[in-house]
Amino acid sequence: MKKTNLKRIAGIAVALLPITLLATNSEAATSKTVNVVGYSIVSNAYTALEKAFSQTAAGQGVTFTNSFGASTTQAEDVVAGQPADVVNFSQNPDLALLIKAGLVSPKWASVKAVKAQKGIVTDSVVAIVVRPGNPLNIQSWNNLTQRGVKIVTPDPISSGSARWNMLAAYESQIDQGLNATSALTFVDLLIKNTVSEPSSGSKALSAFIAGTGNVLLAYESDALNAVAAGQKIQIIQPAQNLLIQNPAALTTTGSSNPSAVAFYDYIFSNAGQEVWLAQHFRPTLASLAAVSKTTFYLPATLNTITGLGGWATVTPKFFGPTGIITRAENVNGYTS
Repeated sequence: MKKTNLKRIAGIAVALLPITLLATNSEAATSKTVNVVGYSIVSNAYTALEKAFSQTAAGQGVTFTNSFGASTTQAEDVVAGQPADVVNFSQNPDLALLIKAGLVSPKWASVKAVKAQKGIVTDSVVAIVVRPGNPLNIQSWNNLTQRGVKIVTPDPISSGSARWNMLAAYESQIDQGLNATSALTFVDLLIKNTVSEPSSGSKALSAFIAGTGNVLLAYESDALNAVAAGQKIQIIQPAQNLLIQNPAALTTTGSSNPSAVAFYDYIFSNAGQEVWLAQHFRPTLASLAAVSKTTFYLPATLNTITGLGGWATVTPKFFGPTGIITRAENVNGYTS
């Protein structure tokens, strides 16, 4: 199902009375409401985190508003005016949109409570998901370009999950000793086998469960949660993978809201990280590293964004107007 354009969310203009402006800072300082905005896949995790936090001394009487969706779209909505105290995106470039708009401090990852984790609240990897019994005998990335494969993966324009998927697919070829030209050919063929690009990772999973396609590229956490919920899917663990690192930050309004600060600290704490672990995310706290090694599969090769040159290199190279993934998407009929 090819698409030809993408609707962008329009900015929201909010008119405030002068007296409201004068009250803003004092209200923020005493607010017991925390506005959480995040990418789609963390929705259930925040339900669990907020429930657990409410049972702590700092969480007494705190209420939450939540908004979850495609990562880049969520970031754009916050820039356009959506209230947000704590934000949790799929990838750093989405957070960079808020930094550029002056809504998040450039030193967001240096906050004392999260400095050791560099502001990365969870890790994951890409999962290749197939139908029960693996009827196409998918064993590796290389099998995804064979005839008869019908792939569901989110839209890289709106979804951070999709970008992680495409980066992992491309780098899987480099890890096997192929050159950049061959890796690009592989990505072209993979996208040619793609039959649906929903706007977010959670919508991609829903489409796959509903019967679209026969292979899904997804967050490992999302796939494991689906299995735990009884969905009839099977997870393939490729030898080559990419470490997904998800940033969380306090906005400028969140930084002046004691309840938001306390909740933000909590999601990085040992108690909070154990909740993430129960939701099948790989925790980033060093004290739980040993648990991760025994709980999750370890690919033979695990790349990182830092190893690929960092987001400043990766974003234009792969997702800029003439980037590798952008060109491949356009060639195969997926255009912005």
